[in-house]
Amino acid sequence: MRNHTRDTVLAHAAEVADTSAKRRTGLLKHESLEPGEGLWIVPCESVHTFFMKFPIDLVYLDKRHKVRKARSAVRPWRLSACLLAHSVLELPAGTVKQSGTQAGDELTFDKMA
Repeated sequence: MRNHTRDTVLAHAAEVADTSAKRRTGLLKHESLEPGEGLWIVPCESVHTFFMKFPIDLVYLDKRHKVRKARSAVRPWRLSACLLAHSVLELPAGTVKQSGTQAGDELTFDKMA
């Protein structure tokens, strides 16, 4: 997952949560996210961090993978939404700031091998 606008990498290895079961579980079973890891939830316009053990960054995307909203270091026990979003990337806290990702940026996704 690359921020094409800023030529930065958001994640080298990200899981795709594209089924109801995967979306429900999300990152709840994780103890942490390492740099370069992430979860792409499709479709999704809101998330919660209830029962999570660590903060995460959120990048909301429209159907064309344009960033609609980015939130940094969302702590456990929070809600976040972007009604214009089609999907959301959950990334390690600090990724949004490090990559300079902001609303209007365009992301590209490499296919998995």
